[in-house]
Amino acid sequence: MGVKMKYIDRKGKLYENEETQDKILRKLYASLWGRLLLKPLIRPGFSELAGKFLDTGASRCIIKPFIQKNNIDMSPYELREYHSFNDFFTREIKPEERMIDYDETHLVSPADGKISAYHLGNTNRFFVKNTCYTISSLLQNQKLAKRYKNGAAIIIRLSVDDYHRYCYPSDGLKSSNYYIPGVLHTVQPAACETVPVYKENQREYTLIKTRCFGTLLQMEVGALLVGRIKNYQQEGFVKKGHEKGKFEYGGSTIILLVEPDKVKIAPEFFENTENGYETFIKMGECIGKI
Repeated sequence: MGVKMKYIDRKGKLYENEETQDKILRKLYASLWGRLLLKPLIRPGFSELAGKFLDTGASRCIIKPFIQKNNIDMSPYELREYHSFNDFFTREIKPEERMIDYDETHLVSPADGKISAYHLGNTNRFFVKNTCYTISSLLQNQKLAKRYKNGAAIIIRLSVDDYHRYCYPSDGLKSSNYYIPGVLHTVQPAACETVPVYKENQREYTLIKTRCFGTLLQMEVGALLVGRIKNYQQEGFVKKGHEKGKFEYGGSTIILLVEPDKVKIAPEFFENTENGYETFIKMGECIGKI
């Protein structure tokens, strides 16, 4: 019997999936022998080696079984031949499949995935599963963390069957990309229950100074077998809905931090999170208003 994962869509329909993979991960992360077994696998070198193979033509043999195993609907994607597994994994979607909400007073989701939302409060901390995070530990920058005190953290978790390109959630003036080295745990909930994944994994963030929403912080978090977060540009003006970058193989996460009193995030996300549900979201959908 697998571990039941709880999801909800924006119409209120509930889903529960049995994840055998998550049950195995739970056993590994919860035991000493399991953590010892995982130790070499979470090192960046392992993901780099796997990534090199997934860049080769030989990896194309994995594509068809992967699609079948994960029940991926390929109809929304551009029809073409893939040169490697990573070429397939970072496939582009047809433009009409992701309609961006261009209302300038609406903040949009930068990616497909499952949303969890947290009020940060005066302590500037939040809990994912049983793990406590502070914004200063997430950013490794205490001064910058103070900017988001009493704000909100929006976590968008991508699974292997999600679209793995992501965009900007608003127009604005973008800073440089700030890289934080680390390991590469899986971002599956079983790992998040026992390990502070988001403050241990490799990650990269940027600040986006906007007209409507204050200064947003967008962070991409790497995961097991996702050693490569590919952001395209450094500082400069960016447009809502324009592609910011992509993740190569694996599930991963995007974290948005919003300043207090700048964005009214849709209450449903906080309510669903409190009730133990992740909410399905698509790139370009409105997640908050000015």
